[in-house]
Amino acid sequence: MIESLKGILNKKDPTQVIIDVGGVRLGVHITLSTYEKLGDLNAEVELLTYLNVREDIMELYGFFDNSERLLFKLLTSVNGIGPKSALNILSGTNPNSFKKNIINGDISSLTSIPGIGAKTAKRIVIELKDKFIDGGESVELGFQLDSDEEGVIEDVIKVLLSLGYNRNSIDKAISEIATKEVLKEDLEKIIKMTLKKL
Repeated sequence: MIESLKGILNKKDPTQVIIDVGGVRLGVHITLSTYEKLGDLNAEVELLTYLNVREDIMELYGFFDNSERLLFKLLTSVNGIGPKSALNILSGTNPNSFKKNIINGDISSLTSIPGIGAKTAKRIVIELKDKFIDGGESVELGFQLDSDEEGVIEDVIKVLLSLGYNRNSIDKAISEIATKEVLKEDLEKIIKMTLKKL
């Protein structure tokens, strides 16, 4: 898995960038909000990434912040929404208002976003509403996470959700045990530490 890319910004437009990573130039699909946060050409840039692999192609999608990447992953889990459709949807809204529209079941607001028709809007609400209500907000830890630490926390949350624990309880437990040092431990050890707080 490619979690992030760090290199020189070689080319940029509102839908795609080219990043030079050690002499290898990689094309990365981006959202409009990520484009607006990019620096100047030939400056160093770092993007969180999602690698989409199909039989005939490999595509990289890049995001300036993790909340947008998480929402992208959730959108692509909805039946009928592929990576490019998810990217177009994110380019037409902002994550916070989008989440609120889903939680409120606001179909008319969702259909005002380019790329979302009535059927797709209903499907998004049906498939994602409970995920946001059960604790879709990111856990607050009081310090900045790098991409590796975010990945560890995501893995811990997934395991504990699969065991039947409530997302809000999981977030609270993680916030009690998580430090920069703890997040460098093995995943199994972090899960055991979190379980002691549940």
